[in-house]
Amino acid sequence: MSENTLYRKYRPSKFAEVLGQDHIVKVLESSIKLGNITHAYVFSGSRGTGKTSVARIFAKEIGTTPNDIYEIDAASNNGVDEIRALNEAVSTLPFDSKYKVYILDEAHMLSKGAWNALLKTLEEPPAHVIFILATTEAQKIPDTVMSRCQTFSFKKPTQKILRDVVVNIAKKEGFSLEQSSADLIALLGDGSFRDAQSVLQKVISASKDKKISVGEVILVTGAPKSEMINNFIKAIDESNIELGLTAVKDAETANIDMLLYFKMILHKMRLILLLKNTKNLDENIKEEMTDNDFAFLKGIADKNETKVNSKVLYDLLGYYDMVNKSYIPNLPLELALVRIINKEN
Repeated sequence: MSENTLYRKYRPSKFAEVLGQDHIVKVLESSIKLGNITHAYVFSGSRGTGKTSVARIFAKEIGTTPNDIYEIDAASNNGVDEIRALNEAVSTLPFDSKYKVYILDEAHMLSKGAWNALLKTLEEPPAHVIFILATTEAQKIPDTVMSRCQTFSFKKPTQKILRDVVVNIAKKEGFSLEQSSADLIALLGDGSFRDAQSVLQKVISASKDKKISVGEVILVTGAPKSEMINNFIKAIDESNIELGLTAVKDAETANIDMLLYFKMILHKMRLILLLKNTKNLDENIKEEMTDNDFAFLKGIADKNETKVNSKVLYDLLGYYDMVNKSYIPNLPLELALVRIINKEN
């Protein structure tokens, strides 16, 4: 399979298939039904959350044919000349639709001059033209442009949504996933449908049979074993420096990406804090992991005195930022462990 084959194959083609963005879908469906179509929209959110897919669906739902939908990569067409050419093109009537829809992906990449050129069209757009500006960095879009657009903020899909997506896609492709396999793929997806499906694609491509174990996911993706993560957390909870340093060394020996290792540690420690401070999320958190992992996290959270607390998590976040800058990638984890435990003592 080529890169992102599954993402292209299973990307939503109608509003009913869009997951995790009900707050946007409902408004768009209602506006279409009432005929309240705006001439310009901003779809913002992190990568892989469905911005371009929803833009295409919206265009289709208002009766725009493929002949009148124009997708432009603003990252490579970000100059004044390109936008001037676009401004000239919008004046022509649609081929066979009521509207011409222009989808500008990575719109924040437009130059200052390009924004100024586009602003003139946004101020007085032809009645048949709709702009959809998709961006991962809405703060870089000029306020003068934002004020002329209807804005929608796309949420990252939850762990459960991503897990269900990869399970369903795997099933359609003839594969079955263990719960822990699906959980790990969803976590590695990091809030992106595209990334989760890309991870699933790699695992499927490397699988020798139709049942994918968590071991296969770990092998293909280079993710750390649960024991390595839990031992690091346990080391903090028990003030056991040797246990923690051994866990980091094991991760290094296994050639684990230290940034990913650190990210998964932070993920589990966050869950411990949630379990400790609220009972309402227990079932939701339990759905995100294996029974053994949940029991481990719950055991720490239920202690009257645990050294896994908000201050420790805050300190770890500071060390996390050092990983990419460090000559020795595992050094920030080792420093964090030693300093946190010694401080507690």
